[in-house]
Parts: sequence; C-alpha cells; structure tokens
Amino acid sequence: MRQALVWGVGVVSVVLALPAQADTLARGQGVAAAFLRGEVGAIWAEMTPDMQRAIGAPEHLAALRGKVETDFGHEEEVLSEQVVRQGGHSVFTREARWSGFSQPVRLLVAFDENNRIAGFWIGAVPVAAPSAHLNYETKARLRLPFEGAWHVVWGGREIEQNYHAIDAGQRFALDLLVLKEGRSHAGDPADLENYHCWGRPILAPADAVVANAVDDLPDQKIGQSDPRNPLGNHVVLDFGNGEYGFLAHLKQGSVRVAKGDRVTSGMEIGRCGNSGNTSEPHLHFHLQNSPLFGQGEGLPAQFVNYHAGDALVERGEPTKGQTVQAAE
Repeated sequence: MRQALVWGVGVVSVVLALPAQADTLARGQGVAAAFLRGEVGAIWAEMTPDMQRAIGAPEHLAALRGKVETDFGHEEEVLSEQVVRQGGHSVFTREARWSGFSQPVRLLVAFDENNRIAGFWIGAVPVAAPSAHLNYETKARLRLPFEGAWHVVWGGREIEQNYHAIDAGQRFALDLLVLKEGRSHAGDPADLENYHCWGRPILAPADAVVANAVDDLPDQKIGQSDPRNPLGNHVVLDFGNGEYGFLAHLKQGSVRVAKGDRVTSGMEIGRCGNSGNTSEPHLHFHLQNSPLFGQGEGLPAQFVNYHAGDALVERGEPTKGQTVQAAE
C-alpha cells in the first residue's frame, strides 16, 4: 500500500468520537490546503519540537509533498472530513479522491493541547486484509490475560475498530490498556511508571507450551519506539491445534518463562511494559496459525466468561471501546 507517513501520536492512543469542533476542523482544513499548495514552511513552523525532530528538516517535509504528488496525483474531490479526540489530541481526518490513485486517500493532522501540529499522516485509506478464517472458532479455552478492568483501544474485525486488520497475521489483534477517569496515565506522561497498566501482571490465557520468549529488550521512552523489534519483549504460546498466541510489549526483565516451559491458564508470564514498536505501555495480543511472527495468518480469538461493561459475555471477541474484565 502506497503511503507517506510522519506521525507523532501514539499508535495506541484512546479514540473518543466527538462532534466536529469548528475551530479544529477549520484549522485542519487550513493545514491540508497549505500542504497541497506546497507551503511546507508554514506547516513546519506550526509543528511541535518532537514532530520537527521526527521529520528532521523542512526539506524532508517538502520531499514528502513531492512523493504524495508522484504516488497520488492531485486532490480532486473531498469525500468527508471530521474531528475526533485521540488521547490528548484533536485529530482532523479528511478523505478525498485523487487524480492518480483508484482508492480514496486519507489525510490526518493531530493537534496538541496548545494547538500545535503533533502528528501528520497521508496515505491510501486502509482496507482489511482478506481472511479465510472469518468463521473460525477458537479451540483453546481462552481467558483474558490479565486481572481487573482493561480498555480495548483496538479490537474487532473492521478497520474502523482495529487498525491491525490491514495485516494478515494480526487480522484480529487486540491492544489493551488501563484507563482511570478516561486517561491512560496520571502525572507526567514521560514517566512510564505513571501509566496505569505499567508493571501489571500478564497472564497465560490458557494451558500452553512456550514456543518463544524474549526478555532483554529495553522499554522505550515515550516518543520513541523500536520498529526493528516490533513485538519487544514477548511470549509466544502454543495452545495446540495450530493456535499460537502472541503477548507483546512486556517489561524488560519481567518475563518469567522460557521456550519449552509448560504454563497453565492464569499463570503470570510477565509484566506489562513498553518495549518494541509501541507508543505507550499497553498489552498487544493476537492469535495466529504459526509460531513465527509475520509468517502466519491471524485467527479470531474468542475469550470466555468475561464482562464487557455491565454485560456478561460467555464467549466473545472484545472490540474497540469496551472495558473488559474476567468474570472468574
């Protein structure tokens, strides 16, 4: 998929839909118009220092504009525009038809609390990867891999619910964290220990054999990530019947199991951290039909006996926006 990307907002940020705010909508439209006209200097001046460091120089933003023109042509028709709250940011989203590309193109601009540009992304509107497993029923009896109430940031089968769905292996993946008063942290967001899920026990979802375990990667500072080691510290569990569970972004030094170990359902296997390609502490879980990351096909993960809000779910798939907690 062709895309141009410069993004300073956490990939797991909590998204809360709000009515389009006229001032942010107009500001997003202004940034989009300036980008399309090639006025990158004006955009650069409005960016946060973190964004400027991520891009490197105004010339790199100009190169991005050139790449967009090469890949997509020019904008012909705006299809939709909206503003949502994403974590501590207001995010302007615009979808449009472009002259040189058959799919709609999406442009996002994120503004921080000071109305500075904290994120920018433009690319083809993503579509869910095809899957032969849409009707698959999980064979392992999976419990939620934690105690207490966790919020589903990304989860579900549609792109709007789950950005992982573009990837065949992570087609049904989940990202989860803990919210208190609607926030994932208290105090200074640069301090990992201020995140409510930081250091919380991560549990084996079912009886399994450990297919792989990594424990020596550093936890990333907020604003940094490790794309070379996307899972970070993680455990891969073989549940049998060709089902392999991946539990990722664990805290360095917290993994309690090694390859070949047998684990039982509910056993602590590590602690929630911020290692790998992550923007803030959270737990990533997905099920696939291979123990090798990036080489398998994603499988739906149906969990048993949990609460989603006030509802008791005997067997189901947690989805974006739900707060889930084991009933046992």
